[in-house]
Amino acid sequence: MTGAGRGGVEIVGLGHYAPARVVANAEIEDRLGLEAGWIKRRTGIRERRWAAPDEKLSDMAVAAGRLALEAAGVAAGDVQLVLLATSTPDHLLPPSAPLVAHRLGLASAGGIDVTGACAGFLYAMTLGDAFVRAHGKHVLIIAANILSRRINSAEKASSVLFADAAGAMVLAPSPRDGCGVLGADLRSDGTGYDLIQIAAGGSAQPFEPGMAPELLQMTIRDGKAVFVQAVTMMSQASQAALERAGISARDVDHFIPHQANARIIDVVRRDLKLPGEALCTSLETFGNSSAATIPFTMSNLSRTRVFQAGDRVLLCAAGAGMNGGAIVVGL
Repeated sequence: MTGAGRGGVEIVGLGHYAPARVVANAEIEDRLGLEAGWIKRRTGIRERRWAAPDEKLSDMAVAAGRLALEAAGVAAGDVQLVLLATSTPDHLLPPSAPLVAHRLGLASAGGIDVTGACAGFLYAMTLGDAFVRAHGKHVLIIAANILSRRINSAEKASSVLFADAAGAMVLAPSPRDGCGVLGADLRSDGTGYDLIQIAAGGSAQPFEPGMAPELLQMTIRDGKAVFVQAVTMMSQASQAALERAGISARDVDHFIPHQANARIIDVVRRDLKLPGEALCTSLETFGNSSAATIPFTMSNLSRTRVFQAGDRVLLCAAGAGMNGGAIVVGL
């Protein structure tokens, strides 16, 4: 099958990976001098996973990608593109996707990193879906982050949230109509560009000898502003994506938002009038791994939750930039 408009795009394989080290709230609360239970009450997170000292971003991406490829049962030569959504690549240069493709044995696949912060997976899936429709070839999408190495341990806002994980999916051409991306709304708001940032290391503020370590770590300048902008962006983009898909919130079978924190997720779900049973979450035990949270959650829950052909899935996210959006996917 080649060319757009013929059939659809199926998710034929899922995979996920989380590091072995479990970091419970008590460890962070003790370090920051917070009362017991504070993190769970404010974020909904009870524990998260952090990578081992010798684990690289590419290691985690390969682990999740390999499981997705095995689940899909596709030959290596059938995969023509690897999209890696990450904010924590192995190196600033070169990109990590070509290394991941090589380690997975995808010798004929192209590979690029997608740097979209927490919304990176949404952008990668939109691009991947379009590639499958245009060329009739399989695409491997992986989202992975090692945020534990970018946390400022003295800053409460980022220390309590961020985690390490990877999620992956294989997209394939399908003779079925009504599967794949049915509606998408991707957006950004540069007025909040510096609300979440790593100040140094880019061309605006290059590395220098003796640079203060905190300049190379993540900071959240205004948590309240992030909350308001994230809720607004995720809610509005979700409504627009549903309209473009020609469905309403009542038609959504599964709601998989970025696992930012429990309060953001709950407000967005209520804004959209989605029932509680539609919500898919892994936040309590795996925390916020930025772009990785959506595919990680879907893959992790696929062992106990039924995702079946014909289901409609709503995905949404917002994060640094401010960058975000929503996608409606038909299974």
